[in-house]
Amino acid sequence: MDHARDGASATLMPSSPPRFAIARAPDASGLVHIEGAELRHMRTVLRLGVDARVSLLDPAGTEHHGVIERYERDRAVIRVQSSSPLPARPQIILAAAIIKGPRMDFLVEKAAELGASELWPLVCARGLVRSPGAERLARWARLALSAAKQSHSAVAMEVHAPVAIDDLIRGVRPATLAIICAQGGKPLGEVIRRVHPRAILIAVGPEGDFDDAERAKLANAGFVATGLGPNRLRSETAALGAVSIAQGMLHDGQGWSSEDAE
Repeated sequence: MDHARDGASATLMPSSPPRFAIARAPDASGLVHIEGAELRHMRTVLRLGVDARVSLLDPAGTEHHGVIERYERDRAVIRVQSSSPLPARPQIILAAAIIKGPRMDFLVEKAAELGASELWPLVCARGLVRSPGAERLARWARLALSAAKQSHSAVAMEVHAPVAIDDLIRGVRPATLAIICAQGGKPLGEVIRRVHPRAILIAVGPEGDFDDAERAKLANAGFVATGLGPNRLRSETAALGAVSIAQGMLHDGQGWSSEDAE
């Protein structure tokens, strides 16, 4: 192995600077303050020093590049050197039945990494969890934010308050392909390719699946039954599989293009 050559190659491909979330865009002076959990991650976990390069993501999906100018007692001061909006991404809304324990945390984190835009926790007749509580919702929002930073998503997945089936149906936005994951349904990829949607809403039931009344309501509202293959999948597996398929196809332009977002 040619270590010298390997070392030279590595210098040509510097790693991306660590990313941090900010609550608002830089002020007129080009300064941003990092506080709270983001400050702890920057100073205590990553141990970034003054002049270290960082990337900052604001709520509008604009990425700012800058350097740490100084640390103060309860904040870091970042001087922004350049800013650019990140590319628009397909709108993928995941309406997933609330499941118990760490499996839901896993679903939230991985859905955000895969590129889901929004999570609508879904209260279902056969679901074992009906009210996750404020603490869990806050935890899911933190997981979504962390996943956005880790995966360099343009914006963090938005976590909504829980909704029931009737609320879900009323919440479907115009120009959105609404689908329900159902064994034996038409392949999801085939449906996306045929419909060419600008946005997609994916409804996934609990372990016991949607009941007959829920399925009837969704069908009457125009939800398309789509399948993910012949195997019986756990709720979180179905949700993540559907998001992955949708993201792959929409990102490749088979159902969406950045021009659609204008």
